[in-house]
Amino acid sequence: MRMGDGRLVWSGNFRFTLLAMRSPIRHLPSLILFVATPALGQVAAQTDADHYTRYELLAPGSAKFRIIYEVTATTAGATKYFNPIRRGSIATDESVMDRMTGQPLRFEVVKGDVARAGGVRGADSTGEYIMVHLSRPVPEGGEQRILIDKTYEDATSYITGGDTLVFTRPLGIKKNSVVLPAGYELTSVNYPSQVRQEADGRIQVSFINIGTAQVPYVVRGRRLK
Repeated sequence: MRMGDGRLVWSGNFRFTLLAMRSPIRHLPSLILFVATPALGQVAAQTDADHYTRYELLAPGSAKFRIIYEVTATTAGATKYFNPIRRGSIATDESVMDRMTGQPLRFEVVKGDVARAGGVRGADSTGEYIMVHLSRPVPEGGEQRILIDKTYEDATSYITGGDTLVFTRPLGIKKNSVVLPAGYELTSVNYPSQVRQEADGRIQVSFINIGTAQVPYVVRGRRLK
């Protein structure tokens, strides 16, 4: 394998540009710099920021809750963004919007191997993802804010019995909120949270995950008499 000034050296999934710089001080050896860049044909790893998830609990007994997820895509040059569908949940009523323009974005549900090829490192090939077609490539050092709206049905997360309900779910996103159905009051929550009443009378419970691990969040409510 030949190397020289400005030559490319390949190793695994990366290529290294070899730069030889002559030292300005006599008798000192030249400086050798290696600049690593993704190998040709390899998609950069998906990156994102500023996550926020809102869970709206729907009719008690339905096990359904609406998820409004906001996220900023930050991968330079990316034209797609992949959002996982949590295993064990049935997803329906999906829609995606560009937060800057308010315009809908095209999307489709794909398998994990497509997500992995699109930059999601470690994506489970048996899982499913919402693949969002961004309205424009993400610029270098820039971003694109998107909103994903979907409904999950998951009887292990949203449980009701008599006049009571429980919403329990491990949440890894930093900013989260849970909205109780109309006519329900909050009886307990297991993590420091802010509680407020929304304009339509529903109770919202929100928190910020200050750690690195998922929070096993549990919200309990009761129907008002």
